[in-house]
Amino acid sequence: MIGYYILIGAIALVSWLVSNQLKKKFKKYSQVHLRNGMTGREIAEKMLADHGITDVAVISTPGQLTDHYNPKNKTVNLSEVVYNHANAAAAAVAAHECGHAVQHAQAYSALGMRSALVPIVSVTSGMSQWLVIGGLVLGAGAGMGLGFYVALAGLIFMGFATLFSFVTLPVEYDASNRALAWLKNKNMVSPEEFAGSEDALKWAARTYLVAAIGALASLLYWALQIFGSRD
Repeated sequence: MIGYYILIGAIALVSWLVSNQLKKKFKKYSQVHLRNGMTGREIAEKMLADHGITDVAVISTPGQLTDHYNPKNKTVNLSEVVYNHANAAAAAVAAHECGHAVQHAQAYSALGMRSALVPIVSVTSGMSQWLVIGGLVLGAGAGMGLGFYVALAGLIFMGFATLFSFVTLPVEYDASNRALAWLKNKNMVSPEEFAGSEDALKWAARTYLVAAIGALASLLYWALQIFGSRD
C-alpha cells in the first residue's frame, strides 16, 4: 500500500503542476485582447454557423474552466470569463467546445465511444477500488478464492475508467485541432492571438494526458497486487 500512496502522490503532484500551469496560461492569454473584439459567445456562434450547425445553443455557465459541450441538450456551455470576454484564451476555449459540437454533428467515432462509456463509468468508477481492496483483504483471510474474483471484478471496473480516459484523448485533441484550424483559416485571430490560443489549448490537453497516464498507472499497480497475490 505504501507504493500505491507514493504512486498516487506523484500523479497528484504532476496533475497539480499541469493544472496550475494551465491556469497561468489562461490568465496570461486573457490579457491578449482580440483585435476583432468578438467575445467567446460570438466566436462560438460564428464557428457553429460556419459549420452549418443551427440546433446548438451557446449559453453561459458559472465558474472558471467549467466550459463544456453537452451532447444531450446540444448546448455549448461557456464560463462567464469566456462567454463575455474578447481575448485569445476565450477564443481558444469557445472554439474548442464548438469543436465538440462539430464532432457530434459529424458523428465522430471517438466521441460516440466516449458517450457510450459515460453511463458505464458513472456506475463502476465509484466502486472499483473498494472491490479491489475488499477482494484482496478477503483473499488474504480466505486463501484467495472468492476474494480473487471480487478483486478481479473491481479491476475490470477500473479498466472501464482507464479506457474512458484514453478514449477522451483523441476527442480532446481533435476538438482542439478543429478549433485552431477554424480560427486560422477564417482569419479570426492575428498571428499573436493564434499563438496564445494554441498554447492555451496545448496545456488544456495535457491535463487529460496526465489523467490518462495516472489511470493506467493505477490500473497496472492493482493488477500486479491482484495477480501477484496468487503466487
